Amino acid sequence: MRIIALTNDPVRLSFLAVLLRDAGIACHVLDGHAAAMEGSIGAIPRRLVVSSDDAARALRVLREAGVEAPSP
Repeated sequence: MRIIALTNDPVRLSFLAVLLRDAGIACHVLDGHAAAMEGSIGAIPRRLVVSSDDAARALRVLREAGVEAPSP
């Protein structure tokens, strides 16, 4: 698994996940439950991850959409 995004912003997280899923790339949000347990005050950011095999393609999809993402 590769981390594609790390954010406390649920709207951004949802947007990124939709971009990836529309491109046919499976993605998962990690740390959602931990963030909810701490009251969603932003102390624990959520991670958006994809398969290592899909990482390069996922980053390309986000880059083409004009979204900043970590380099592979």
